[in-house]
Amino acid sequence: MRLLIATDVFPPLCGGSGWSAYELARGLRARGHELTIVRPRFDKRPEGDPGEFDQFRPIEFPAWAPNLPFVRNLARNEWFYPRFAGWLQTVIREHRIDLVHAQHLLTGPACVTAARAEGVPVVCTIRDYWPLCYWTDLMLDPAEGQVCPQCTPQRMTHCVRPRSGSLWPAATLFVPYMQGNLERKRNVLAGADALIAISHAVEGRLRERAAELAATTVTTIPNPVDATAIRREADQSAPLEGRPYVLFAGKLAANKGASALLPTTADLGLPLVIAGDGPARADVEAAALASSREIRFLGWVERQELLRWMRHATMLVFPSSWPEPLGRVLIEASALGCPIVAMDTGGVSDVVVHEETGLLARDADELRMHAGRLRQDPALAARLGAAARRRVDALFDGPVVAGQHEALYASLLKGTAPVEAEGA
Repeated sequence: MRLLIATDVFPPLCGGSGWSAYELARGLRARGHELTIVRPRFDKRPEGDPGEFDQFRPIEFPAWAPNLPFVRNLARNEWFYPRFAGWLQTVIREHRIDLVHAQHLLTGPACVTAARAEGVPVVCTIRDYWPLCYWTDLMLDPAEGQVCPQCTPQRMTHCVRPRSGSLWPAATLFVPYMQGNLERKRNVLAGADALIAISHAVEGRLRERAAELAATTVTTIPNPVDATAIRREADQSAPLEGRPYVLFAGKLAANKGASALLPTTADLGLPLVIAGDGPARADVEAAALASSREIRFLGWVERQELLRWMRHATMLVFPSSWPEPLGRVLIEASALGCPIVAMDTGGVSDVVVHEETGLLARDADELRMHAGRLRQDPALAARLGAAARRRVDALFDGPVVAGQHEALYASLLKGTAPVEAEGA
């Protein structure tokens, strides 16, 4: 097949969505497909980014967005989509594309529009809640870690307040635009031949909250990882001179469970290593100082260094309280056999199966209890870690996930009903 992969970001300088897009492209290339990768570029290419990675050189579409609230969103949505869609049509024709696959929110709507105009099948991966939530996270109040039960005009007005600061009164005037923005995205996505949710939690939310997508095929296929490469990159000397420690990796924010970090690990008698940063760091640092515990703040670290910390950790603590779409850090830790204790939110249970590949908690007290269990029972930790490795190899490894995508593409090109992918 001649496939067009449209991605918001791409390695080497990117986050999890970019690495997931790369792993998919790598897996499809290994299966003999011809790939054209495109991405919008809203800023200058950063120093150190050669514009090429592993022989993939994305074709870049120059775009622009001012750093102004709401205006920036207009520039990255309503003003951007028509221009990008027109450019994509040219790429589809020039490269004789058989199928288009958009990877995220910037590329999704434009890809559906362009592919429909050119008469080729189109698939869009939904990596978080952007068709349902203007802020993409379903959080009513991020500072309080409060999940929005349903998006209504009243709740949208409420959720604008903590995000707009002193502009709060004026910001409420944009609520009708925000509602329209979401409706327009969903209406365009309804024209896709299939939507891929990265977890059953994301799929369930789409089915529950997006009436416009009722007739659209939605299937769950997870983000892929290169399990072999993860293990190879992590196979280095242990940090902390071989001493045991507990690891947290991610953003220090309320919805990521930052306030639960110290209480959860208080009774373990182990150093706490925090690989990440965020708005809650000052509060966590103050609590760490008051506790007199050994806590090391690494800040954001390079991926290979993070994998090394995962590889040698006694356990990974994942206290996130928001509906995590999936959690790439959980997949990578599982690939390394790192025992995991996590809150059972969103798509976490697609990766961590309670008492089988890790321990899941319903609240902070239970999370603390599970952390204590892993600390006191090395045999349990070893069993869960080994099972987690096997689960990653079976469900999340690149060749497995690429095969699921290939089967979906083939069914669409043949005009048959897509088969539900085997998943977690």
